[in-house]
Amino acid sequence: MHQFLGAGLALLLAAGLPLSPPADAAAQGRVYTIIAAGDIASCSYATDSRTAALVGQQSGTVVVLGDNAYTRGSAAQYRNCYGPTWGRFLARTRPVPGNHEYQTPGASGYFGYFGAPAGSPHRSWYAYNRGSWRIYALNSNCTEIGGCWVGSRQQRWLAADLRAHPHRCVLAYWHHPYFSSGYHGNDSITRGLWKTLHAAHAEIVLNGHDHDYERFRPQDWRGQLEPTRGIREFVVGTGGTSLRPFEEIQANSQVRNRTAHGVLRLRLHEGMYRWRFLSIGGSFTDSGTTSCH
Repeated sequence: MHQFLGAGLALLLAAGLPLSPPADAAAQGRVYTIIAAGDIASCSYATDSRTAALVGQQSGTVVVLGDNAYTRGSAAQYRNCYGPTWGRFLARTRPVPGNHEYQTPGASGYFGYFGAPAGSPHRSWYAYNRGSWRIYALNSNCTEIGGCWVGSRQQRWLAADLRAHPHRCVLAYWHHPYFSSGYHGNDSITRGLWKTLHAAHAEIVLNGHDHDYERFRPQDWRGQLEPTRGIREFVVGTGGTSLRPFEEIQANSQVRNRTAHGVLRLRLHEGMYRWRFLSIGGSFTDSGTTSCH
């Protein structure tokens, strides 16, 4: 029996598929860790090596939020810039692409580097479980993939998967933030994804794109404060590239920092989560605890 189980596990690993934990793992008190950041690696900076050192101190799933290898996400930039830094965690990384990835046609550098866990150019979104949590990795390069609006292929898949896999706690991540006080500001292109997740009572959305850290109060897709069932958004574009100042401060923006590179650590418990921003040298932190809806 153990030989057969081992063979099955080997097949899953060879296929590059994410492994779902036992259904009762969270009920037994297990805590799952997510370490997230975007806008990461460049051969012109050393900061990505220092944020990689922070990641190396943490166990758990590494979530990269796009613009992972500057400036074009080419195969060479993934190999030479991302590989020696965050590439050390490839086996436990669950990525999404940013706009810089698509400066290489079809984001071929991205898909070639991450392989099966990134999906394919034709379906570059996927989901996986961590205990009682359902987690969605989505693609916000909407013009490249046929749209993100209600009725688009990705949105229809998301809605169907939320129905087919009901979980009390839901987390989603992609590159372009729907709400942001940073250089790029709000980006309504992902409104359809936000509306779908909000209707399903999702807890968290993680984004990059703006080179700063920002945490919002729970809000609905209209940007209205909604403490009891809104989505809390984190912008974590602090993975290594140069940081930028904030522009117009958006409603419900609660915590902001544009001087500290670092990563966001999420501890996913049964029915609740804890967050902490870990910065290089401990120059800035942000932390808290919230129950799922």
